[in-house]
Amino acid sequence: MSKNDSQNTEIIQRLQSMQKELSIISTLNKSLATVLDEMDFQNVCTQNLKPEFAYDHFILLRKSNLDIEIFLSSTDDKINMSKNTSDVYFEKCLNSAEPLYIDLKELPENSSTPYYFSNAKKDGMRIAVGLCLPSISNDQNVLYLFYKNYITADDFPERILLAVATHISITIRNILIGKQMQKRIQPDDEKIQEPSEDKKKQEGFQGIIGDSEEIKYIFERILQVAPSSTSVLIDGETGTGKELIAQAIHNFSSFSKKQMIKVNCASIPPNLIESELFGHEKGSFTGATEFRMGKFEQAQNSTIFLDEIGELPLELQGRLLRVLQEKDVQRIGSNNSVKLNIRVIAATNRDLQEEVAKGNFRSDLYYRLNVFPIHLPALRKRKSDIPLLVNYFLQKHNLKANKKIKGFSQKMMKELCENPWFGNIRELENVIERSMITAQDEFITEIDFPKSIGLKKSEPEPEIKTLHQMEKEYILKVVEKCNGKIFGEYGAARLLGLPPTTLISKMHRLGIKKDYQFKK
Repeated sequence: MSKNDSQNTEIIQRLQSMQKELSIISTLNKSLATVLDEMDFQNVCTQNLKPEFAYDHFILLRKSNLDIEIFLSSTDDKINMSKNTSDVYFEKCLNSAEPLYIDLKELPENSSTPYYFSNAKKDGMRIAVGLCLPSISNDQNVLYLFYKNYITADDFPERILLAVATHISITIRNILIGKQMQKRIQPDDEKIQEPSEDKKKQEGFQGIIGDSEEIKYIFERILQVAPSSTSVLIDGETGTGKELIAQAIHNFSSFSKKQMIKVNCASIPPNLIESELFGHEKGSFTGATEFRMGKFEQAQNSTIFLDEIGELPLELQGRLLRVLQEKDVQRIGSNNSVKLNIRVIAATNRDLQEEVAKGNFRSDLYYRLNVFPIHLPALRKRKSDIPLLVNYFLQKHNLKANKKIKGFSQKMMKELCENPWFGNIRELENVIERSMITAQDEFITEIDFPKSIGLKKSEPEPEIKTLHQMEKEYILKVVEKCNGKIFGEYGAARLLGLPPTTLISKMHRLGIKKDYQFKK
């Protein structure tokens, strides 16, 4: 084998190895995106993480206030550690960007050795691989993977672990947020019960209901972009849940401790939008009787959600672009600028590329917003989620209406799944609520589906034509435009960039009859 052949073989093997790693990372991240609580997390660790990392035991440590506790363990050991935070191994992991390899056999038998290491050593573990997980909202989490056999960095898939570490951090945060929300809902003296599997599916991911591949991909996109401060543009038809997506991104971001500021650009009168967004000084214009802080300043150290951004007047788009570029805002009537530390999420149900082409939306603003696009599929594109949504809305409106509707008949459920839902999830919820109000029994057997009034019908599929047909039609249009003139400065041959004799020959070959006066 020649030297070049050997190098090519090596390159191909590397590419194949990289593709395999990327496939593993994508699969693991998708599995982590479905986690709702510790039980789900434990299942993912057992079914997905363990086969890839081949560990014998794992412990996930979390530093909360001054305590270090076991957040999750393969032995379900959740005994709180000592309130003494001088765990040197935990601190070493926090200060290292790479995994640390700790030989348990070499650890001293004294109080300086953490009890979880001592227990692992008694269970026959030899090596602990420790990694500090990326910090989200100042979290401090360390993952330890334990092995009975002696291993080194050469035996361990470091790149894969580092690639999924952020998603593990986000999963921990998601579980903690879920617990906090549950505590707010439940009275202090009421015992919190674990939700059933069906209940968990209905509650969804950050309130987003669905289990289809389309919606799982959205979950993955949320987890990818949330830890950064990158601008996000969410597009999709009306009623697809764009605000929920924006809220989920905010909840997983470093700004989550502050409230997300929401602005509906379509609901504010054009003459008030500038003041609403950027604020004004007292006396800066007629009617400005007092100082007003704009939405951008209110969103300081947080997220601003600009809903229906496609409705923003063209004259204000330039001002918005400057704010996004300079990261500061100047109130109306003020000469001073306020520096901003914000994250911008915009949403629209319009095709902004089409609006740019029409001159209704600035291209530079579009590219500034469209750093990380998320497209929400219409409900008719993910029909497998409809039963989950139906059950969720049934429970929601049973509580509101104080009813006990158990569900829809099989025939009605089939019709619900087959309906196109041009109003998407919002329309589905309205139909379910209306059906529950009029229901006479515990099962709904009739539904009054609304007519789709004023909705744009989907365009028919274009007719497929051969290149021969398309070329013939195009030449005919050009010849007609030139009034049958082939030769000369204003002839069809000049427009088509062909010699006249070549065009005439082509017309004969395409079957274009001499119905034209081939003028010179």
